[in-house]
Amino acid sequence: MTIIEKSAAPIVGYELIDNDHDKFISLLNKLETADNATFPALFQQLYEQTEQHFDRENQLMQQFSFPGVTDHKGEHQRVLGEFKQFKSRVDKGLIAFGRSFVKDRLPQWFGLHVTTMDTALATHINMQSEA
Repeated sequence: MTIIEKSAAPIVGYELIDNDHDKFISLLNKLETADNATFPALFQQLYEQTEQHFDRENQLMQQFSFPGVTDHKGEHQRVLGEFKQFKSRVDKGLIAFGRSFVKDRLPQWFGLHVTTMDTALATHINMQSEA
């Protein structure tokens, strides 16, 4: 079973961002089938990958003078804060909280974030690159 089908995932049209999204989806789907012993390490990997992805996007927003930088960065901080709350529960052995976050919260957030904020960023970058 998969949480997000890669073939159904939105593509933003900027390779660096799309590659990071593929990694996110792969880790998210691995968490779906992970046993309780391996779940914490995979959850940590997903957190770190997400944090690195956000850092790359933040750098791109600065490099290309993205006008929506404040809102987009704010969303990154909000999601990382939420992620940290669930990570602390997973670290305490409360795996069910992490599973709920992975299955019920992250997929919906990811779909909305990619189709709105990340698509706007990629469009802006591509327009700047063509100019």
